[in-house]
Amino acid sequence: MTTTTTSAAMADRARWRDLASPTMAAFISVLVNYGGTFVLVFQAAQLAQLSAAQTASWVWSLSIGVGVTGIWLSYRYRAPIITAWSTPGVAFLATVMPHTPYAEVIGAYIISAIAFILLGMSGAFERLVRLIPGGIAAGLLAGILLQFGVNAFGGASADPVLVVVLLLSYAVLRRFTARFAVVGIMLIGLALLLAQGRIDAQGIALALAAPVFEMPRFSVASLLGVALPLFLITLTGQYMPGMLVLRNDGYQVSANPILTVTGLGSLLMAPFGAHAFNVAAITAAICTGKDAHADPSKRYVAGLACGVLYILVGIFGVTLASLFMVLPRPFITALAGLALLGAIGNSLAQAMADVRMRETALITFLATAANVTLLGVGGALWGLAAGLAAHGLMHGWRKAA
Repeated sequence: MTTTTTSAAMADRARWRDLASPTMAAFISVLVNYGGTFVLVFQAAQLAQLSAAQTASWVWSLSIGVGVTGIWLSYRYRAPIITAWSTPGVAFLATVMPHTPYAEVIGAYIISAIAFILLGMSGAFERLVRLIPGGIAAGLLAGILLQFGVNAFGGASADPVLVVVLLLSYAVLRRFTARFAVVGIMLIGLALLLAQGRIDAQGIALALAAPVFEMPRFSVASLLGVALPLFLITLTGQYMPGMLVLRNDGYQVSANPILTVTGLGSLLMAPFGAHAFNVAAITAAICTGKDAHADPSKRYVAGLACGVLYILVGIFGVTLASLFMVLPRPFITALAGLALLGAIGNSLAQAMADVRMRETALITFLATAANVTLLGVGGALWGLAAGLAAHGLMHGWRKAA
């Protein structure tokens, strides 16, 4: 009887660990997503002179959409497929929405979503992703994530006490528990901020968000000036690195259903303000690595948890999104950088593993980290282009083993 009871207790503890670790990774991922980049949505809404109701609907449609698509994909393929909104896409929209009627912007969202559905159904993007050599893919990912690691330490200039406490706490916690180190520094950081009186949520009132339907209009100008750039920016700046994050951590899920499902989600939510859903890259790396769970087959729980948290934020709309953003930026950047240390290290190790491919992987890494923006397209595409060009010239157009 005692043996049976002990075995049952051990099984319960194992199940708790299987849920707790990926769920905390998901919480940090969602926190970084809202606290780090969501301010762009509010800035774009202000520049476009959207009403408070339209802004809340944008938050609602993005959060609910990425939550539902992430839950479905993670459950269906038993992989931590974290979906998100297009961050470079919303940065681009901030430049065009003030000069484009909102109804035409919505029409452009719909056209872009249909293009993603068709691309996913064609299978062309999946074939492209599989042609990229592993070293170049790892170098691209390391270059994308590098700035987040640098920012973890760079925040010490603005907030030395907070950042130093987080760094020292991380080092101490890593000595005793690798899995819960990031969770620990998050709690320590929040306790320090509360003790310093630096979290002020007095002006935030809990309220439900309500979707606002906008009848779309279509025009050649919005097709060429909004839909096409949004499609290309999201494809190169989000889908490409996002798929490489999954591949880098051993998940061989096809890109085709991900493109199709996120494109369908974008299509359904576009009339309510959502601009584009995609597979996440940076925040996904928090959930796809071994820090989320030692067993890769258990990490899909992080995808489910992310989806639930996104839906929760969506229900309360601007309220919870604003709550995330009252946290000081040095806290968010330090937390994100430390949470991504494992992903950065693993990517660099894989990029440098093959001696013959080392130079081309290094070129990809440095070109991506430089984050050069040309023709309105960010550093991820140009880093990949530089690495592939160097690979072709140095080794021929054959994929490394």
